[in-house]
Amino acid sequence: MSNAVLRAAALVGALFVLTYSFSFAAGAQKSEPVTPVDITASAVAAPDAAGVVDPHRALLLRAMFARDVTRRLNVPAAAQQEYGQRLQTALEQNQLGNLSGEYVVLVDRNANVQALFIYFRATPSDKWLMIGASPVATGRPGEFDHFITPLGVFEHTPNNMDFRAEGTMNENGIRGYGKRDMRIFDLGWAQGERGWGKGGVSQMRFQMHATDPDRLEPLLGVRHSKGCVRIPASLNVFLDHYGILDAEYEALVESGKPLWVLHSDRQVTPWAGRYIVVVDSERKARPVWSPAPDSKARAKVPAAGDTAD
Repeated sequence: MSNAVLRAAALVGALFVLTYSFSFAAGAQKSEPVTPVDITASAVAAPDAAGVVDPHRALLLRAMFARDVTRRLNVPAAAQQEYGQRLQTALEQNQLGNLSGEYVVLVDRNANVQALFIYFRATPSDKWLMIGASPVATGRPGEFDHFITPLGVFEHTPNNMDFRAEGTMNENGIRGYGKRDMRIFDLGWAQGERGWGKGGVSQMRFQMHATDPDRLEPLLGVRHSKGCVRIPASLNVFLDHYGILDAEYEALVESGKPLWVLHSDRQVTPWAGRYIVVVDSERKARPVWSPAPDSKARAKVPAAGDTAD
């Protein structure tokens, strides 16, 4: 093994100890500015002197999340543990109780929360540990063609191939999928509860995607979509670049099949996942760590802006 690789492994090991120790001492992701850490996915996955990659290194993604994602939530340790248990319960209900060794995305669709969390655990006996959290917007009932975001465990698979935003505006001056090149994570058809008329259930196309960066992204934190999960642009890039949900996409690439939707400069770790889990915490009040957008953000929404996906 080269000296350069050994030095990289030593650096990453030191960062891992610092990150791991800090997370349990402070118990939460910090929202204040973070000094950029010169670390890449390949460095995170660097083997030790024995040539072994410790899966606990996956937690180093916390530093990269804090560096790269601009919209973050400062989730207290108790809430992190609570949502880790909610994640485990949802997985068990879907015969995935032993899932480990890969990143999982968890969304709380509750109107008082509207948050996305990234979790990881190295083995089935470990507890789920949070990598980071951001505000989102899920389905808002009350208007025609608006679904309540469905609950459950959704597999991100090339059977429902992703695509990228063109960045064009609709007739209401809204870039529904965000700026050009944002990735749309397509989860296929799902049974969604209609939020209009007499209610009931029907099929909806379930996606997770960015939104208009100027008009609608400031509204993340309240229900505002037609049923999809809207996420911040910086989180979209983070999930895309590091292949957080690309386990099955990477398998196709490794088999020799090129996929235009994947950028050539992506940095995928060995712990790419494939599951997005949607829960409802049924909270009756908004927690301090998940603030609602202010009146200035709401004032940016143009007439008919609510009709964007």
